[in-house]
Amino acid sequence: MPAAPQVMNHLRPAERRTRSRPEWRLPWLADFALTMGILLALVFTAPDAARASLLHLEGSPPPELGLHQSHLSPCPTPAHCAREDWSVANPAAALERLLPAVLALEGIEIVETGSGYIHATSTSRIFGFVDDLELHAAQADGVIEARSVSRVGDSDLGVNGRRLATLRQALEAS
Repeated sequence: MPAAPQVMNHLRPAERRTRSRPEWRLPWLADFALTMGILLALVFTAPDAARASLLHLEGSPPPELGLHQSHLSPCPTPAHCAREDWSVANPAAALERLLPAVLALEGIEIVETGSGYIHATSTSRIFGFVDDLELHAAQADGVIEARSVSRVGDSDLGVNGRRLATLRQALEAS
């Protein structure tokens, strides 16, 4: 009876394992990076990118939303909230001029408007963090009160402050 051919027995065991794998197979880390790249590309090119986030870390709306004694609430902590007052001659007219700038913000969705008050949410692209943006035309004080607060997390990495700075610049330009 003829002996069975021994194809790779001259190789050490580690070499046999590597030779038996297909040569085109990428390491697992490269596979993971490629998969994540494709997912991120889908997120950034989706028609409504804010709603197509990888995670949706919405959280519940803060209980202090809305007007309290005709004013917006102060920030509970500056780590994840920003609050500013902008002096204007006519707060109601300035708030109307500011609405297109609010709508131009990334991931924005208007929740409520009316009676000199705007409440909107902003959803981040990748992780889906939701922030609440409030604007109020305080006629008696001659200011627009602006407040942006994150729903989850201990820090917003300055996102809320930058959002208010963008709106302040739009107000000054109008």
